[in-house]
Amino acid sequence: MRPAPSRTALCSLLCLLAVAPQGLRSQVPPSQAPQALKQAVQQNPGLPDIIRQRILQSGLSAEQVRARLAASGYPSNLLDAYLSGTVTGAALPAGALELAAIQALGVPPVEQSLLSVDTGLIRMRGTNVSSRVFGVDVFRRSTTQFLPLLSGPVPPDYKLGPGDALVLILTGDVELAYTLQVTREGFILIPQVGQVFVSNLTLDQLRDVLYTRLGRVYSGVKRAPNASTRFDISVANVRANQVYVVGEVGQPGAYQISSLGTVLTALYAAGGLTERANMRQVELQRLGKLVATLDLYDYLLRGDVRSDVRLQTGDVVFVPVHGTRAEVGGAVTRPAIYELKAGETVVDLVHAAGGFRPDAQLKRLAVYRLLPVANRSPGSPPRAVIDVALTPAVSKEQGAVPPGDPPLPVTMPSMALEDGDSVVVDAVAPLAGQYYVAITGMIRKPGIYPWRDGMTLRELVLLGRGPTVGADLREAEVARMPEDRSQGQLATTVRVPLDSSYLFERDSLGRYFGPPGIPVAARGTPEVKLEPFDNVLILKQPEFDFQRTVTILGEVKSPGTYSLRTKQDRLADLLDRAGGLTRQAYAEGVRFYRLDNGVGRIDIDVAQALRDRASRNNVILQPGDSIFIPEYEPSVRVQGAVNSPGSVLWQQGRGLEYYIGAAGGFAHTADKGKVSVRYANGQVRTRRRTLFVSSDPKPGPGSEVAVPMRDTTQHTNYVQLVGGIAQIIASTIAIIVVARK
Repeated sequence: MRPAPSRTALCSLLCLLAVAPQGLRSQVPPSQAPQALKQAVQQNPGLPDIIRQRILQSGLSAEQVRARLAASGYPSNLLDAYLSGTVTGAALPAGALELAAIQALGVPPVEQSLLSVDTGLIRMRGTNVSSRVFGVDVFRRSTTQFLPLLSGPVPPDYKLGPGDALVLILTGDVELAYTLQVTREGFILIPQVGQVFVSNLTLDQLRDVLYTRLGRVYSGVKRAPNASTRFDISVANVRANQVYVVGEVGQPGAYQISSLGTVLTALYAAGGLTERANMRQVELQRLGKLVATLDLYDYLLRGDVRSDVRLQTGDVVFVPVHGTRAEVGGAVTRPAIYELKAGETVVDLVHAAGGFRPDAQLKRLAVYRLLPVANRSPGSPPRAVIDVALTPAVSKEQGAVPPGDPPLPVTMPSMALEDGDSVVVDAVAPLAGQYYVAITGMIRKPGIYPWRDGMTLRELVLLGRGPTVGADLREAEVARMPEDRSQGQLATTVRVPLDSSYLFERDSLGRYFGPPGIPVAARGTPEVKLEPFDNVLILKQPEFDFQRTVTILGEVKSPGTYSLRTKQDRLADLLDRAGGLTRQAYAEGVRFYRLDNGVGRIDIDVAQALRDRASRNNVILQPGDSIFIPEYEPSVRVQGAVNSPGSVLWQQGRGLEYYIGAAGGFAHTADKGKVSVRYANGQVRTRRRTLFVSSDPKPGPGSEVAVPMRDTTQHTNYVQLVGGIAQIIASTIAIIVVARK
């Protein structure tokens, strides 16, 4: 399969076709230009429309376009399809000549961003499993972190070669610009100057050559400050080198890589490294000789890329199989499997792992080593454990420390490691696994805290940030592990004295202060030493609670939010504190709501509660209770399916039919059997009518009568209804006859 054209090759081809004379344009291999541009057009179906837009924006007439094409060596009718307007869309021709010809017209060329170009890089697919081998995952990402930058100036040491595209600009006595392609033989062809050999030259070296060659044709080109003609040479597009990547890589093979690419670029293009790769000795071979060795750990651990050599055509990047490896785990920053060079020790391995974590024990570490084959007998473990003691570092001078790595807080013997060793760094035990004490109850920050020898209760209370409001500072309870467990004891409890000095907040005079409460000793109680696993309980003051508030609104003399004096305050007590009911109050319409436990509205007879303090209506108030006593309203509101909705004056003894009749009677759509009355206190009652029983609620002052509409979509089956009534009557008569007999 023919590879897709690279961005560099495609853009170089366009530039060469745009400015080269007819003779040189004919030298472009016909198998390259049509195939490259065909792929570009296939990947960009809107490219013909872009070319037409560029020609229309130029403002040139059809005759001017044909004249410029003929002057540049192109067929004069090459772009007639774009000028006629009869052909549109993908039917327009868009080949190598068309793309190059629009630049000969003097219009802006097609941007490189509009051409979809295959970079030749291969991304890893379908792998999200992280590797235990350090460094392998770096090459398994779908980003292009190793892709060379194709824009901007080339490095000063960049050497030119076949495939590069150069731009030569002359200013002063003459104003000329040439795009020059480096041929396979390493030459560039400058009009009126001839061939110039540029292969393996840097730009500075090429400028020295051009001063001599251009000076023969343009007399104004000279190195003197008063030169009348100046020139500048730069690299427009870099070439693509073919390199070979073999060994322990994801996809070995030959790859087209930019000439700015390095060994890391080639490794990434080949799909990265396998878990068998040797990261400490990646070889670069050129013309059959080893020219460089790359240690990837220098880049991965310290960001050193000085050994990342730029590639040339024909280079071979070889990744051998790994050598000695050792694994490090436990309390290190970066546990993984690392590759070791000859002579590296356990110290180097810990440095490669990023050093110790803060929770590392830093007393000892263990090295698990595979036994020789001769020592592996049946029934015996295949590994031996080597205990390595660590000692605190007396100074920061610990010998040779890799650049960029912080010194270790401990010193350890320079123990050589063998292939397959596993180093484990112990971590300190978690808080639950060491001696601790706990504090709970009326404390700001309850929890478990590490115990130390000589620790006191005052220190533990300080760690808990002091007692909260409502704490009983007379004494605390300490639950301690029992000395005798023969009877199944789990703990022994003791009461220890406290005083006001356990309040750690002070006023401006340095005195301890706290909320009002039970009187306690000012200071002087003995210190209480704690033992491991003690559990301290800071007690709560008896009957301590914050103020409880209730709200009373409406027709009372002093409405507002009141705090309950005791937990036994009742409704009548609150009404007395609010000054009693006003003359306009309607006691039967009181609305009582309770938020506690979502109880909601409660029917209360306030008049009964005031007359008889022992009645059930005189309820005990709870925090959040809300009482609303409305004003007396001598009317009844009738709404819904009546002929004249509105309010009717209330009359003593009048029933439901009176108020409905006063509102014009039922409408033809009214559901007479579901009339409801909402009383002033929020209670709702609905009319009940059966075959033999009828019960109508009687409206009171401030009530609302609601007459709903019946469902007109459902019709009553009277035949079925009469049949059902007849069956009921027959059954009733039969029962009566049987009962008499």
